[in-house]
Amino acid sequence: MARDPGRNFTRERIAQLAARLMAVDGIEDHALAKRKAARQAGVPDTRQLPNNDEIDAALRLYRELYQREHPAQLRELRQLALEAMSELERFNPYLTGSVLNGNAGKYAAINLLLFTDNGKSVEHYLLGRGIDFRSGGTRLYAGDMLLTAPVLSFSREGIDFHLTLLAPRELRCQLKASVEGKPIERARREAVEALLAAD
Repeated sequence: MARDPGRNFTRERIAQLAARLMAVDGIEDHALAKRKAARQAGVPDTRQLPNNDEIDAALRLYRELYQREHPAQLRELRQLALEAMSELERFNPYLTGSVLNGNAGKYAAINLLLFTDNGKSVEHYLLGRGIDFRSGGTRLYAGDMLLTAPVLSFSREGIDFHLTLLAPRELRCQLKASVEGKPIERARREAVEALLAAD
């Protein structure tokens, strides 16, 4: 059978390897999965790397074939996210990351963006409920403008939660993980409820 001249089999192979790394090893960073997959495939040419959409398609196929339990695990993570969003309602929470987009692997964390005037009030809220948290930070972009945001992290039921604290004015911005990256997808509680109802 003749090979399809329009297909790039190297890109497909790297996408499949990256999808397997994300599904089995719990890697959530597309760029990291691509680099590791390219090394495994022995492909040094970065022009051969698939885009994130190609990896996501390969990941959906991999899970359909080999991880039939994934929909139930994803539902459980979304349910936990919804519970946390209800608890944190006063801080205007939005779900983001792999739990929202459906790519969450077995080591996935629940990522929430909180849009609040007072980050200290989030800390006081967690402390008042006896929630042991760690403080860190992350870098995001609003257009070309760099934002440095505090992140509060804690674990519940064996799942890590990361709360990124942002100002209410940043709710109007299209936030990105990098200058050239796509806008970060985010969803309010009602949208997460709709995702759960659609399952």
